[in-house]
Formats: sequence, C-alpha cells, structure tokens
Amino acid sequence: MTNKYPLNSQKQADFILFKTIVELINNKEHLTTEGLDKIVNLRASMNKGLSDSLKAAFPNTLPVLRPVVYPQIQDPNWLAGFVSGEGCFVVHLFKANTKTGFAVQLLFKITQHSRDEQLMRSLEEYLGCGSYLPYSNRAAGDFVVTKFSDTTDKIIPFFDKCPVSGVKALDF
Repeated sequence: MTNKYPLNSQKQADFILFKTIVELINNKEHLTTEGLDKIVNLRASMNKGLSDSLKAAFPNTLPVLRPVVYPQIQDPNWLAGFVSGEGCFVVHLFKANTKTGFAVQLLFKITQHSRDEQLMRSLEEYLGCGSYLPYSNRAAGDFVVTKFSDTTDKIIPFFDKCPVSGVKALDF
C-alpha cells in the first residue's frame, strides 16, 4: 500500500495506525485473540481513543505510541484544500458606538484539535499573518486572521491564486 498523497496533520498518525490495522486484517491476524488485541491497542491510540463500551470489553488495552508527525506546508494548493474542509470566512456584525450603531469585523479562521498546534502555528509564518489562539475550555485552538490589512493584502490574494472549493468558495 503506497502513500502517494500523505496527510499533513496529526491525521497522518491516525492513517498510519489505520493502515497497520488493515495489514493485520489482510494477514488474518484479526481472527486470533492476540491479533484482535493488537488491533484494539492500535485503535486506542487513534482519534479520541476507545469508547466506554470498548474499554469495558477490552479492559487490558495498552495504547501504542502514536507515530510522530511533523507537519510542513509545502504546497499552497494543500492549504487551499485544507481550508476548503476546515476553514471559515466570517463577517461579524456587532453593536458599536458608530454612526450606524454597528461595526463589522472580518475573520479568517481555522479550528483544529490541539494535537495540531504545531501545524496551526506554522500558518502564521506561511501566510505572514494571523495568530494561534488555544481554547481554555477544550483541546482545540484557532488560527485567526482579524487585521483588515492582512485580509486584503495576504488572505484574499492567496485564495485568489489558490482557490478553495465547495461551499467555502461561495463564502470566500
């Protein structure tokens, strides 16, 4: 099984574990107790781990060490695709002490699990703007661009060259 289009986030680690499980099944190891235990241990290290019912069914589970992934943005089209799935273009209207009684703030935002903090922080350097803001109440964070000049001088030109697709293209 080749990996022609590697993922560029911690989902790559989940894919590596998933691929290992596929290989175990192809080798018929899932038909033995030892093989099933290997699969459950791998599954325990993926995504959010095991459900409560699987933890109860397999109380001796030992999660394996997740593969280490060092994300790097090497292709601007990758970023456009990533934003197509994970990004938001937001127009925030709020009451303010202005002539109209309202103000407008434009936001470009990507939210990811905190496992991908390194990737999110790399966006600051790659795009030359924005900042990473971790949530205080859950394991996630946002890469956010709020500065109007960054939106007009960096974000819009970037996505004009490397368009997003799907419904995000309409939002953009």
